Amino acid sequence: MTPAGQKVAVIGAGFSGLAAAFELTRLGHRPILIESEGEVGGLAAGFQMGESRIERFYHHWFTSDRHVQELAEELGLADRVSYSTTRTGMYFANRLYGFSRPLDLLRFSPLPMRDRLRLGLLLLRARRIADWRELDGLSAASWLRRLCGERAYRVIWEPLLRGKFGRHAEDVSAAWLWSKLRLRGGSRGRGGGERLAYFRGGFAALADQIVARIVEGGGEIRLRSMATSVRMEAGRIAGVVVDSAIIPAAAVILTPAPPLIAAIMAPHLPDEEARRLSAIDYLANVCIILELTQSLSGLYWMNVNDPSFPFVGIIEHTHLDQADPAGRRHIIYLSRYLPAEDPAFSSADEEIVAGALPYLRRMFPEFRDAWISASHVWRARYAQPLVLRGYGRLIPNHRTSVPGAYIASMAQVYPEDRGTNYAIRDGRKVARLVDAWLRGQR
Repeated sequence: MTPAGQKVAVIGAGFSGLAAAFELTRLGHRPILIESEGEVGGLAAGFQMGESRIERFYHHWFTSDRHVQELAEELGLADRVSYSTTRTGMYFANRLYGFSRPLDLLRFSPLPMRDRLRLGLLLLRARRIADWRELDGLSAASWLRRLCGERAYRVIWEPLLRGKFGRHAEDVSAAWLWSKLRLRGGSRGRGGGERLAYFRGGFAALADQIVARIVEGGGEIRLRSMATSVRMEAGRIAGVVVDSAIIPAAAVILTPAPPLIAAIMAPHLPDEEARRLSAIDYLANVCIILELTQSLSGLYWMNVNDPSFPFVGIIEHTHLDQADPAGRRHIIYLSRYLPAEDPAFSSADEEIVAGALPYLRRMFPEFRDAWISASHVWRARYAQPLVLRGYGRLIPNHRTSVPGAYIASMAQVYPEDRGTNYAIRDGRKVARLVDAWLRGQR
């Protein structure tokens, strides 16, 4: 049998799965994309807000994110990508500081000038590091203390690491933070402001365009379908069990979090391989979206450097996407990372929103509850891999030990952080690995 036109199951319709299925159609195969939710897009899935759709969890991409830009161009959608120079701020000691340009750092009075200068040199020092592996065994805390000093670490970095990673803050990998610094440094304009990109109509609209191409290329999308296990014949993948029915497939690409992959692949994986996949831990995320009649500030991104706050960031999406030029609606994201077993993760939506409002009033004294025209709460169980020092040794291979079974997961993009750009990169890469394997079976 020729490999052309073979069926390949792709589990998960986030951007990794979408990119993999799209690439498979380009290579002449017939992907079957299996998604348990009713929407494609994963963490970038949209929901209806008035006449438009918006992401459940905030999304943008950097000017250096070439994989997502190339895909938009390939789809003939480059004209729908908008670029904005955004402003960033930091809430510290009951005051909001601008943090968009180098001059803002020099004006940051909570730190003495020597520490401000050391912070400014951090990006230059990070750019001199060519191989992330030399940082993999270091904690971001120890690395930052050495480069920036104890005071700068306590004021700038510790609240952010603790706000996102909680009790794991002191063990977060320096390689992961180095990658974030390098990425953000490469997305700045001539004046030093950060240049970000957004797909007009939302990432859900981009996902819809990818789906259309997959279907046009002979692929199939199955929503609200749960893949529970794989079927093997003669020692290789023969299909996927979906809602108790068997879907024949010559290969499978799995894109969920590794612990979920281990459950789907059991009992076909060797014990050690299953253990390694199951050992990769994740933080959950609760994201509040507020529709306001007034803007909170002129900032797109606000880091909350106050450990008493329940959220680590405030993202005023309207400053990135000017979908409502009349300014009648201002969209705010409040992001909180937490362990999935934390009671706050499963609290009622009304309780979560009510719990956040006192902190908004404290940060913005002019804020009034009457500004809120609507609120939404979204939860993600597998939002952020716990990228602790030494994480490089845990990264799963794209090719499993089961012939025909491949992995394209956000747990594999390290030292980069999760995001649509790397999801697209790895999804397409793994699709090419599957194609090469199928061709080798002739």
